[in-house]
Amino acid sequence: MPIATVNPATGETLRTFDALGADEVERRITRAHNAFTAYRATGLAHRARLLERAADLLDEERAACARTMTLEMGKPVAAARAEAAKCAKTMRWYASRAAELLADEHPAPADTEDSGAARVVVRYRPLGPVLAVMPWNFPLWQVVRFAAPALMAGNTVLLKHASNVPQTALRLEDLFRRAGYPEGCFQTLLVGSGAVEGILRDRRVVAATLTGSEPAGRSVAAIAGDEVKRTVLELGGSDPYLVMPSADIDRAAATAVTARTQNNGQSCIAAKRFLVHTDVHDAFCDRFTEAMRSLTVGDPLEESTDIGPLALEQGRADLEELVDDAVGRGARVLTGGRRPPERTEGWFYEPTVLTGIDATMRIHREETFGPVATVHRVANAAEAVALANDTPFGLSSSAWTRDEDEMALFARDIEAGGVFFNGMTASHPALPFGGVKRSGYGRELSGHGIREFCNVTTLWYGPGS
Repeated sequence: MPIATVNPATGETLRTFDALGADEVERRITRAHNAFTAYRATGLAHRARLLERAADLLDEERAACARTMTLEMGKPVAAARAEAAKCAKTMRWYASRAAELLADEHPAPADTEDSGAARVVVRYRPLGPVLAVMPWNFPLWQVVRFAAPALMAGNTVLLKHASNVPQTALRLEDLFRRAGYPEGCFQTLLVGSGAVEGILRDRRVVAATLTGSEPAGRSVAAIAGDEVKRTVLELGGSDPYLVMPSADIDRAAATAVTARTQNNGQSCIAAKRFLVHTDVHDAFCDRFTEAMRSLTVGDPLEESTDIGPLALEQGRADLEELVDDAVGRGARVLTGGRRPPERTEGWFYEPTVLTGIDATMRIHREETFGPVATVHRVANAAEAVALANDTPFGLSSSAWTRDEDEMALFARDIEAGGVFFNGMTASHPALPFGGVKRSGYGRELSGHGIREFCNVTTLWYGPGS
């Protein structure tokens, strides 16, 4: 895949970039390694000032950043501005909380006296240069939610971004440079996916984080495992959205539209499978379908647009294959199911609702990365849980009920990294983010995220130390 900005609303190539050669990659890894030896010794207060300055710059340049994201991957420009604002908020959150999250721990003397220690300290120390392999769907957020805690912990960052968002990647590098970070602390590597293995096998690169496809995650995990290097993987999901009779159906249906179509439906934590109790199925389905049908599909640079194009032409083709397979096997289209006839350029697809899904259909097992929802009728909460778990993925979930017993059942039995009750799944700097099963492992955000790339060090002091 060429490293280029291709406007998905028109198919026009706006700018292309040459991939870095091996010698330049080597120089940048060297810079990251050298920067780490000095940067790790800086205090948290100093790192916080740098991160706060980066947040200030991002806020000042929010409109320009949003336009770049929209031109590169097609998200509605209002959503792009919100993404930039969220990134700045997360930078400030870690700048203000890192000292608390990384504070030394002091086990009680009574718990450690039989170890022979006069005292014990547990300290969180940075690891070194970390390779970040990031996707295009949230081109700022995916990077910042890793980079902000990693930099606050004292690590340095090597970013291999998706090849269709090179200008966003370069903008991030420039932003951290202008914020005052030393040379080598945050660098963008404009390279193809074939270069990742060599970078990760370099002894100076100590760990990796990847958000992306399952095959990409397997590849990076295998290389890192061979090198015995730490990884965090977030590999997508097919999140269930459960609706029970006690729910506020109007609110559940309205929220379902946002939960399914955020970022043009290209979100790992977007609700994709709507599992609705038979008692409220028809009412929910009517409201949900009508709201999906009323969304405005159009130019993502227009403020009135709800749904822009898919980011990649192949992504639309993949989505069409899933829908066509389902319809060919008996699924019913309640709305959408095609390319908008008035949009002859770009990679647009209509907001779509399907029912009559069964296990013979690919869409039953595979992730739909676009504005396509499947609605399933379930007889009770136990059946909803069984269907929710009938997927290779386990990223997050939403459950709409006011029944305490159902809440307890869902909290205990849904196989996912999160269960959001009476609201849509969302990422937030204070909340751990990540999944189970083929959605990956490890956690981003919160204290869990900042400690993923730390050396948890036991300091044992004997008598007389």
